[in-house]
Amino acid sequence: MTAPVLSARGLRKAYGDRVVLDGIDLDVHPHDVVCLIGASGSGKSTLLRCLDLLEEVDDGEILLDGREVSDPRVDAREARQSGLGMVFQAYNLFPHLSVLANCTLAPVRVHGVTRAEAEARAHALLERFGLAEKAAAHPDALSGGQQQRVALVRALCTQPRVLLLDEITAALDPELVGEVLAVVRAEAERGMTMVLATHEMAFAREVATTVCFLDGGRILEQGPPSQVLVDPREPRTRAFLRRVLPDAAAP
Repeated sequence: MTAPVLSARGLRKAYGDRVVLDGIDLDVHPHDVVCLIGASGSGKSTLLRCLDLLEEVDDGEILLDGREVSDPRVDAREARQSGLGMVFQAYNLFPHLSVLANCTLAPVRVHGVTRAEAEARAHALLERFGLAEKAAAHPDALSGGQQQRVALVRALCTQPRVLLLDEITAALDPELVGEVLAVVRAEAERGMTMVLATHEMAFAREVATTVCFLDGGRILEQGPPSQVLVDPREPRTRAFLRRVLPDAAAP
């Protein structure tokens, strides 16, 4: 098996007396699609924010291509630039910039890509995501689904080694969820390495290589979706799945 591109070892994170992550171990290999599932407050979003170095961990380490990047002495911005891209629940697009400008800002200003190359990359991705005609539009002229697809394009324009997705359909109307999941599915099929927190169990069962069930800040159970979502071993996993996907969990 190839070496992990992203690893977590013994991650612990607390806010005051509240422990949010309690000894997380996780390996993400090239082309993996790791789906984080669990109830709200189980630690999924905090784990993603720690992996993206947006939150400083209290203990443990994060390794990117075998290099520890969670050490406070490491430049987190530089580490993110070297291989991590994140898409949030909120689209976080700059409202005063066009779609194209939103997508080229980081490659040009942060990664040192020429404007011509950045624009060519953005146009190709917008075309792939069905947004070619929206390049000159501003975010407020787009639907929620279109804005989230632009957020995905923006992340992919930096050519990340690992794409981190935090409940990216949670803020969308139900009829828009499918269009966003379709582009995520397409990226998975193209081999993009991803870690995503999701409540979309059917989607996780279809695209995940690994499903991790988080409970109380711990990965209580992990394995292929055929095991975790169909025949879970842990009673807490079974109870959670009965609530969100009754036909997937064993009694």
